[in-house]
Amino acid sequence: MTALPSFAGGTIWLNSAPLDPAALRGKVVLVDFWTLTCINWLRAEPYVRAWSRAYRDDGLVVIGVHTPEFSFEHDADLVRQAVVSRDIDYPVVLDNEYAIWTAFANHYWPALYFADRDGVIRDSHFGEGRYEKSEREIQRLLGIDRPPVSVTGEGAEAEADWRHLRTAETYLGSERGAPGDWTTAGDWAFAPECLVLELAGGSIDFRFHARDAHLVMANPGGAPIPFRVTLDDLPPGPAHGVDTSPDGTGVLREGRMYQLIRQPGPIRERTLRITFEASGAEAYSFTFG
Repeated sequence: MTALPSFAGGTIWLNSAPLDPAALRGKVVLVDFWTLTCINWLRAEPYVRAWSRAYRDDGLVVIGVHTPEFSFEHDADLVRQAVVSRDIDYPVVLDNEYAIWTAFANHYWPALYFADRDGVIRDSHFGEGRYEKSEREIQRLLGIDRPPVSVTGEGAEAEADWRHLRTAETYLGSERGAPGDWTTAGDWAFAPECLVLELAGGSIDFRFHARDAHLVMANPGGAPIPFRVTLDDLPPGPAHGVDTSPDGTGVLREGRMYQLIRQPGPIRERTLRITFEASGAEAYSFTFG
């Protein structure tokens, strides 16, 4: 049996004063490791949010641990924006130094750890899925039995179209990037984590097979950067994502994951192109759903 580790390495707490295992004794604790750009966490978050609200009066405390994957995710204001935009009302601690991540010996986003009222971790789960079993574990630790909550993810939180998802997550920086179904045009520089556009008008093409296409982007300069997305050289129309219009236009503001495409009809291999109207855009990774 493993005792619930300390959260002392956290740098900032949101929605709560700092918590520790001693203060949590008598509560069932669900710890959720996440990072704001992770599509897998985004699709799992509706369940964690629903469980927090459904069982908090029964003695459940959910703690979100934000451990950043990319450098720009260390920005506390971006985490605060994510907490607001995802309507997260349970405690969140920023783990910028990976202290809590290390204390849990964690390796994944998302990762769930279930601790009983005595502060002992009784179960864990990594990645998406297993939602009903996870909820049953919460109920078992609380000593209750009721029908599971009804959860439907909306927008970027919607469940992936697993049947048609054939394109893997692809990193673009020099450290983890690899040749694949993507090319660039224009003046781009390779940084360790990302591609950086040095002159306006640069574009990225990606050949993919999935319902949804997302791109993690950042904008260190701060000034809004307009972009345009095409699908097989045409405006996406009804296949536009939540962060683009039917004509393909969108704006890169803060660093986060942007949903560029969500196809409503038959899914087949398509070519996405994103073109930026100003320099300074940083492109980190494509993900699909």
